Amino acid sequence: MNLSNIDLNLFVVFDAIYAEANLTRAGEIIGITQPAVSNSLSRLRTMFDDPLFIRTAKGMTPTPVARNMVGPIRQALGLIRSSVQNSDSFCAETSNKLYRLSMSDLAETTALPKLFKILRKQAPSIDVESYVVKRRDMARELASGSLDLAIDAPLITDPHVRHTSLITDRLVCVVRSDHNEINGSLSMDQYLSLNHLHVSTRKRGLGHVDLEMGKIGLRRRIALRTRHYLMTPDIVEQTDLALTVQLRFAKQITQRFNLRYYQLPFSVPALETHLFWHESADQDPANKWMREMLQSFYTHPDRVADSG
Repeated sequence: MNLSNIDLNLFVVFDAIYAEANLTRAGEIIGITQPAVSNSLSRLRTMFDDPLFIRTAKGMTPTPVARNMVGPIRQALGLIRSSVQNSDSFCAETSNKLYRLSMSDLAETTALPKLFKILRKQAPSIDVESYVVKRRDMARELASGSLDLAIDAPLITDPHVRHTSLITDRLVCVVRSDHNEINGSLSMDQYLSLNHLHVSTRKRGLGHVDLEMGKIGLRRRIALRTRHYLMTPDIVEQTDLALTVQLRFAKQITQRFNLRYYQLPFSVPALETHLFWHESADQDPANKWMREMLQSFYTHPDRVADSG
């Protein structure tokens, strides 16, 4: 196969189809029509003498040949992108780049207000979109370029996704300041006697705290299970419910609401939060700038917020 006779744009289409498993969505990502995607796929099939993608109930499923090709193709495309990106300087002060970040509502609540205040000072034309991408889709979204960065627990294991630790935070118990059952410190008996508010994006299943309590034969009563952190301070302030949450969030809400937090009366491993990006963006100046911004913010939030 003579490389000079190959249209390298076909591999961009291949990567998009592999990532999206849908011809229409692949075209939307790379900015071409669905018929153009179909035409490119036909040329790829002829080139490699293989169907490459089979239409199934789950979408366009890659053949073994396609699965063997995707790694080297993505590495090659990543090198090309890096070469182009490195040839351009990035100036945050004048850039109008749109960053797409995957963050939970807890990460948004604790980070976005101060972070965006910094961005308005240092990079006033930069925009941010924040939404949640499921972990099973994270590597695909980062690889396709539809997602720039993700903030999540260190549970993404794709070898092409790079990550670094942002923060390790211990858990504490938050209750309203005048809670009748707690005075001074929080004992195990008191913790078990409380009705608890638990936040989880899943419909069912145990949380980090419940798993640790189960190891020592204990169980708490979850009176309210919800998907979002945003309204939890109001609920805890107005009820006898207790919220076990990361210290960073506890400090934030106890400053604004009639709440206080206590050290847990049992041992629970601290929770890690990591920053994720695709290897193809590792040397991208714009991606590096935002990574450094987020790392600085999480390490020294007050210092960074006061700068500029």
